[in-house]
Amino acid sequence: MPLLLGLDIGTTSTIGILIDDRGGTVAVESRPVTFHSDHANWAEEDTEEWWRNVGEICRALAAKAGDAIAAVGVTGMLPAVILLDRAGRPLRRSIQQNDARATAELENYRAAMDESAFLSLTGTGYSQQLVGPKLMWLRTHEPDVYSRATHVLGASDYITYRLSGSLQVEHNWALESGFVSIATGGYDDRLIGLAAIDRALLPPIRKSHDVVGSITDEAALHTGLRAGTPVVAGCADHVASAFVCGAARNGDLVIKFGGAGDILLSSDAPVADRRLFIDYHIVPGLYFPNGCMAASGTFLNWIVRNWAGGEAEAARAAGLSIHQWLDRRAMELPAEGDLLFLPYVLGEKTPLMDPHARGTLIGLGLHHDLRHVWRAALEGVVFGFRHHVEVFAERGLAVSQVFAADGGAASDLWLQIAADVLQRPVTRIDRHPGSCLGAAFVAGMGTGLLKDWSDIGRYVAAGRQFVPGPGATAILDRKYQLWRESYRRLQTMYPQLGALART
Repeated sequence: MPLLLGLDIGTTSTIGILIDDRGGTVAVESRPVTFHSDHANWAEEDTEEWWRNVGEICRALAAKAGDAIAAVGVTGMLPAVILLDRAGRPLRRSIQQNDARATAELENYRAAMDESAFLSLTGTGYSQQLVGPKLMWLRTHEPDVYSRATHVLGASDYITYRLSGSLQVEHNWALESGFVSIATGGYDDRLIGLAAIDRALLPPIRKSHDVVGSITDEAALHTGLRAGTPVVAGCADHVASAFVCGAARNGDLVIKFGGAGDILLSSDAPVADRRLFIDYHIVPGLYFPNGCMAASGTFLNWIVRNWAGGEAEAARAAGLSIHQWLDRRAMELPAEGDLLFLPYVLGEKTPLMDPHARGTLIGLGLHHDLRHVWRAALEGVVFGFRHHVEVFAERGLAVSQVFAADGGAASDLWLQIAADVLQRPVTRIDRHPGSCLGAAFVAGMGTGLLKDWSDIGRYVAAGRQFVPGPGATAILDRKYQLWRESYRRLQTMYPQLGALART
């Protein structure tokens, strides 16, 4: 029986999955990833750590599968920025999609092209995740590195390249880079000219299910995979995760509780709005208007790392992870708490598009403890999701049903807060190992081992549905209004804080 391998190059972990062609999951392996933020608003990761993880994961899975692995697909966060030299080696750590260092360069974009013109060309507005301003920053601040660069590509594209020797970018990395016309699907010289880069830096664009090469002899030694195994171009992690949830009809909304907070709404037509991103759906012919909050799980992990050390022993004694333990503690609190947390610890992408924004704790008193902070953080992320839903509504995009996926969706507390804040039932997707499943399925479709996009439903199942509670809904609605007002009042102060840091 042929098996399909999917790899997810995620913000907090690298995950691999083996699936069969009948709806079964054979095995899953994961390895942690180190997140680096050496300066304010920086977000970087080590590409060689990813490759080491891929080697360990693939060897473990290959030991279970033998020669049955018939195709490989890779997914990852986007649009990360990885520079390769002439020999195909990374020149530095990856600059992640939620990195917000290139604020001055983004202002140069605004001065060179009106945002409305950029929006009409690309389908999205100016934001901290655009690739061009980051390349401009590298050219100014790391000229030696930049001068040796021959190609720029994304996270999944880099691993696909290491596996197959084939150099390209998947079409959603290209679209979100800001160099592609949404009307043509190809690079646009006007957009490339904004960053004043050499077009030769940009690899060819391929669709997710395109077979781009096969496992090389060198990659076979590193991974234990059979040389010659087909490799597809891969896919964006948030798009793959939403597809796995079954979001393929107008109004299907997916909230993705990963390292970043993604929210995607299935649509049969593209929607251009400066507050949103637009991506191609996994299913050809469909689209995903979407948003991405720069920090979600990363934000919670920061709280755990810096503030929750004293809870670790109690969590171990209870047989719980530290996240589960903090959830249990926070469940002791009512919804009417008086603490607000703005989760803008890496600036904010959608819908604010404000790289200057900062994480902000509002209302802190001596009567609060870590339980209150943790609950306020969970609420803050979901408040960000609600902000997106209101933007969708303004554009005439109705939400019919809400699915929750990825690691944070295992939290009952977080999903109940989501139902209360969004004022809609939220359905957890069970047997959802993450974006890696989407990557494996795309590999199967690209190689013809799978025949129908709708067959993804055989691999997952709808789980518990969380229903809004009338009392909590009214309270959280008021807190949400105050949360929105907090940002409006602080917005002009954030750039001044950033200036102090630079000084």
